[in-house]
Amino acid sequence: MYHVKHPEIQRLISCSIFRITMSTVLVTIMLLCSMAGSAKAAAIVPTDLTELSLEELMNIEITSVSKKPEKLADAAAAIFVITQEDIRRSGVTSIPEALRMVPGINVARIDSNKWAITSRGFNGRFTNKLLVLIDGRSVYAPSFSGVYWEVQDTLMEDVDRIEIIRGPGATLWGANAVNGVINIITKSAADTQGGLVAMGAGTEENGFGSVRYGTVVGEATYGRFYAKGFKRDEFVHTTGDDAGDDWDMLRGGFRVDSLLYDRDPVTVQGDIYQGNINQTLNLAILSEPFSTIVEDEGEVEGWNLLTRWQHTLSPTSDFTLQVYYDRTDREDAVYGEIRDTFDIDFQYQFAAGERHDVIWGLGYRYIHDDISAGISNLETLILDPDSSRDELFSAFLQDKITLIENYLWLTIGSKFEHNDYTGYEIQPNARLFWAPHTNHKLWASVGRAVRTPSRAENGVDLINAVFLKPTFAPPPYPEEVAVAIKIKGNRDYESEELLAYELGYRFVPANTLSLDMSVFYNDYDNLRSSELEELVLHGTYMEQPLWFYNNIEGKTYGLELAAAWQAADWWQWDMAYSYLWIYIDAPFEGGETQYNDGPQHQVSLRSAVNLSKDLDLDFWLRYVDDVKVVTSRKGSRTEIDSYLTLDIRLAWRPNDKVEIALVGQNLLDNEHPEFVQESFTMPTEVERGVYGKVTWNF
Repeated sequence: MYHVKHPEIQRLISCSIFRITMSTVLVTIMLLCSMAGSAKAAAIVPTDLTELSLEELMNIEITSVSKKPEKLADAAAAIFVITQEDIRRSGVTSIPEALRMVPGINVARIDSNKWAITSRGFNGRFTNKLLVLIDGRSVYAPSFSGVYWEVQDTLMEDVDRIEIIRGPGATLWGANAVNGVINIITKSAADTQGGLVAMGAGTEENGFGSVRYGTVVGEATYGRFYAKGFKRDEFVHTTGDDAGDDWDMLRGGFRVDSLLYDRDPVTVQGDIYQGNINQTLNLAILSEPFSTIVEDEGEVEGWNLLTRWQHTLSPTSDFTLQVYYDRTDREDAVYGEIRDTFDIDFQYQFAAGERHDVIWGLGYRYIHDDISAGISNLETLILDPDSSRDELFSAFLQDKITLIENYLWLTIGSKFEHNDYTGYEIQPNARLFWAPHTNHKLWASVGRAVRTPSRAENGVDLINAVFLKPTFAPPPYPEEVAVAIKIKGNRDYESEELLAYELGYRFVPANTLSLDMSVFYNDYDNLRSSELEELVLHGTYMEQPLWFYNNIEGKTYGLELAAAWQAADWWQWDMAYSYLWIYIDAPFEGGETQYNDGPQHQVSLRSAVNLSKDLDLDFWLRYVDDVKVVTSRKGSRTEIDSYLTLDIRLAWRPNDKVEIALVGQNLLDNEHPEFVQESFTMPTEVERGVYGKVTWNF
């Protein structure tokens, strides 16, 4: 057993906690000082979604499909919205767990602090075809093409909604929005006035607490700050031993919303976080026994600052300017990364005559990173160069055309981008929306999207496995020689491409029932492949290069269904079902090969019951089909059995300010596996958990 320690750990933790504490204190002082001289402002009352009928819920305004407000029922895309009420009544404590409600989204827990999340297939620790945003800020990591879900968090009570698009959103959001877009949208500061304190503990949720306070800062200006922290228990390995993957996180932030000149909304918000992430790794090394178990104490920290300004030019035109800066710093046994991102985005919307609604925009992103070998100094993973400066230039244009007033609309547009790896990329899209009746909506779309190369695919050098191979050579040559399989980046690696076809239908037969169905067919080209090349002698060992190429094509098709039924005034059901099939055309003998890296069937069934005015009882039953995941160390696919889970939440409100909840999760078995990371981490199993929570609003 190899135990990693680092002399700077305590200093970094202390400094990070100090920064978080000081930031929270400063924001608190600013807000409290401003309260003394604040002017009266118009009150904003947030909408209580529990009072809406299902038909009205379909008319909730969303922004992710068209980058402008529109009704959910009128969106020509496979869109699903998780509301704040869904989050509260499900009992989830993290954004990844909330995404299990969505049809077509596969959420798999790798260990206590890692998730594999994808839309419409191709899941992995670094799912490279899913774009994730928090209040318009991209959290997609370009180093390995994916999302570090363990650091994507906020106060769950402040989430207004999570908009999930299944299918390409590249025309508006750009590269890497291939199989979907997840947009996490927090409430305005005006909707979070007053105070909130929440705390709890349990078997897996060892302890957690959060505080938020919002107040009127000035004339038509609202502000809030929050702080939260948690410690989560470790899982178990498939052998039954403790997995050593417990973790903790501290986070704080603020948001200020104001109206300039009584008409221009301005938002300024920011977050800062620090965490300790433990994990048990199995790393390949070049000396006997050619692998080592590392009990790693990883560290993550970062902060971000975002400003958004919207200006109305006329009743039919406005523009939005958004600027953000994001800093990420993480270090573990395998590698360390410091990444700075600066992004500026401008969009302009106007009506061109009576039939054209046009929106266009320009964007620029600058990313600077520094990569190190990690605190173990094993040099398992190296990126060349170890520091890079990348720029992304983008523009988009989209026109929504009214073909038949109140019945038929055509939306066409394209994104134009230039990146430092593949140059120019064009991602067009066309969507047709038909509303033959108020309660019947049909839509169809065809679009192209690309997934641009990551830093790793362009220049990684990763020791994947080391083994002994007979030399069959006479003395004095050794009988065996160590062979290291190394995954190598390719400077000529190209973008992966998708041509997607979709059909959708929404039906609201009554105020108590709604149905939303979509089918899709995806045609992929230039998917990532790995190819062995000739052995190379490196002194005492031989290197077997495994180079990245784009020699795989693939096809997927599937169906997604969401239904909501208000069985009674006090009882609601929500169901989600998805079917997925994947074919991979691999460049080897045998031609087209059936390949299923995601569950073929998924079902989610939620029941929300108001036993009385003050007492809630919620059930959540989920079924996930068996899945085959790629384990690169073994060069094979590992099958994970299907599983059925049940969560139950019981909540009591002794008054209108306090809620006491008891939540049980994964109640049907002691533990079950959900995913195996492609490399490094040891297989773990998700355990049954119970926790209690008290929430106080004042």
